[in-house]
Amino acid sequence: MKFLKPFYIQPRFFYAGIGIVVLFALSYFIPFLFNIAQLTILILILLFFLDLLIVFIGKNKIEAIRVLPDKFSNGDKNLIELNISNNYPITIHLEIIDEIPEQFQVRDFKIKDTISSRKTKTVQYILKPTERGEYHFGSLNVYASSILNFVAKRFMFEKGVMVPTYPSFKQLKKFELLNINQNSLEYGLKKVRRLGHSMEFEQIKDYVLGDDLRTINWKATAKRNQLMVNQFQDEKSQPVYSIIDKGRIMKMPFNGLSLLDYAINATLVISNVVLKKHDKAGMFSFSKRIENIVVAEKRSSQMQLILESLYNVKTDFFESDFGRLYGNIKRHITHRSLIFMYTNFETLDSLERQLPYLKAISKSHLLVVIFFKNTELTNLIKNNAETVQQVYDKVIAEKFAFEKRLIVNELKKYGIYSILTTPENLTIDTINKYLEIKARGLL
Repeated sequence: MKFLKPFYIQPRFFYAGIGIVVLFALSYFIPFLFNIAQLTILILILLFFLDLLIVFIGKNKIEAIRVLPDKFSNGDKNLIELNISNNYPITIHLEIIDEIPEQFQVRDFKIKDTISSRKTKTVQYILKPTERGEYHFGSLNVYASSILNFVAKRFMFEKGVMVPTYPSFKQLKKFELLNINQNSLEYGLKKVRRLGHSMEFEQIKDYVLGDDLRTINWKATAKRNQLMVNQFQDEKSQPVYSIIDKGRIMKMPFNGLSLLDYAINATLVISNVVLKKHDKAGMFSFSKRIENIVVAEKRSSQMQLILESLYNVKTDFFESDFGRLYGNIKRHITHRSLIFMYTNFETLDSLERQLPYLKAISKSHLLVVIFFKNTELTNLIKNNAETVQQVYDKVIAEKFAFEKRLIVNELKKYGIYSILTTPENLTIDTINKYLEIKARGLL
């Protein structure tokens, strides 16, 4: 907004000038108006210079600070505060023009307000980013004018500030406040016996009658000259990975956010829930390559690592390589893990091309494929068809919706779990599936 001037004359001054011109014109027909017009123009000039003196005499008469958060939460409402101080001895009219980041595509941002003498006032407004990255603010411009409102002086503050936009950490805090637990989110789930068991080493102890002979530690036995056995306990921490498809199919928009950003926000929340449940959370993204890798752990810094990795996930607009994904999982994820895979399949044919790789992954891990309903098609199906074109569109929409259900059944046939959800319900549906798997002891 480099076109902004250090001061400008307010429209009121020009309106008054137009009124005087009208008086001079009418004085040709009504002579006594000529003297009134002359007096009026003299008063206008005096008031104009008086207003100049009031507004421009003195320095730092207006002070302003823009209070920004350390980072924006993507897809959420973020509060911006402007603290304005009036050092004039009179009430001042303000016109605030904040040069907000170009990503918002707002060219007429303006706030009008008044502030009393020697007072400080806080002005607030909301910004809702829809993509991750760096958001650069320009200058905070405050135009001050007196009660005469003939001229306004510009005060400029806070030039060139950058705020990064991260995945929706506000959504993360919201679910933390809800104190999510298995009982509050699920109904009718019954604990079932585990098939097999997973054990982790605890300690070496003396052998006592009844201990499993398969757990004898022969090296320790030789050193102590008596039987020693390894003691194990049920493994409490299971690896849970969120795998995000960042190919071109995930660039589809919904309510301002892409499917990729919905998946990123859900990954952040589910990772936090996993850690709260004492499991190990990890993630990575894939398309032509495997990137943004965070190995599943439950250390205190894990959430920060995941947040930073999610911040850097960008789509490359390529078709995703599920074969490379399978190879990477086979090499690097050696323990049986729960895998949430965020992707999208529009047709049964698109699934069948990737199904061999999904089946291979599910042999070693518990795989949950998460894909999206097309809400626009759902609305189209609900609407009444009145024309031939509308009937045709509705039939096509029903066909695509039916294929989504076929995809769920096809995955189920091969023992692959799935979540077919709308973007706005993605996070809560993913959490519920995780809690269901935990309750049923499937992992």
